[in-house]
Amino acid sequence: MSIAGGRVRRFRLRAANAYLVSDPSRPQDDDSTIRPGRGRGSDDEFVLVDAGLPWDRGRLLRGLADVGLDAGDVDRVLLTHYDVDHVGTLATLGLRADVPIHVGEPDASYLTHRSNPPILSHKGAAQLLAAPLLTPPTNPVEVVDDGDRIGGFVAYGTPGHTPGHTAYVHERLGVAFVGDMVRETDGRLEPAPWVLNADSDQNRRSIREFAARCPPVDVVAMGHGDPIVEYGYGSLKRVADRV
Repeated sequence: MSIAGGRVRRFRLRAANAYLVSDPSRPQDDDSTIRPGRGRGSDDEFVLVDAGLPWDRGRLLRGLADVGLDAGDVDRVLLTHYDVDHVGTLATLGLRADVPIHVGEPDASYLTHRSNPPILSHKGAAQLLAAPLLTPPTNPVEVVDDGDRIGGFVAYGTPGHTPGHTAYVHERLGVAFVGDMVRETDGRLEPAPWVLNADSDQNRRSIREFAARCPPVDVVAMGHGDPIVEYGYGSLKRVADRV
């Protein structure tokens, strides 16, 4: 699925979506769409947003190959959060050794195994059960904070689903990558179910605060469900008004 004028490709993986973004670094009127066979003939950065389950490596590589790329063409990774269905391929995908992985804390420490999720919470217990399935990536892990700019993206701290959950907005492309803060069902956005959240009250606050701060994007791209590709900002405001 190609969205945002062809600059974003959605990869539908086993459990969650991942996205490949052609982050423009050349003048705006240059043609930097991601299209089959295009290859590396561009000055753009190729950014992978989230990375699927450990068993999604083949699907991700096929998705990259469909647009003439491979894992070595990815320039950076943005993680919305630490969960097995969003970080699973990082150690095995074949990223270049210097490719940075950006993620908020404390999720960054969970990813690198510097600390563990809290075992006394249902979310932390589920993450700990899944941890043996994951190998920590050897790539540099860079912690992002609310307001950080990464290329054309701005990071928004949106804790609740996980403590370090982060959304990324590319205002020039008109896309908000919101991870599991919300999900799509039948064209409607809903908060992530309470059983999947570290703190559902905090997640609802994050939805309201993000909707108030987010620029009026066209596309809302989430981890679960189909991206809202027309007036996504309106859908975001509506779910914020309900929670």
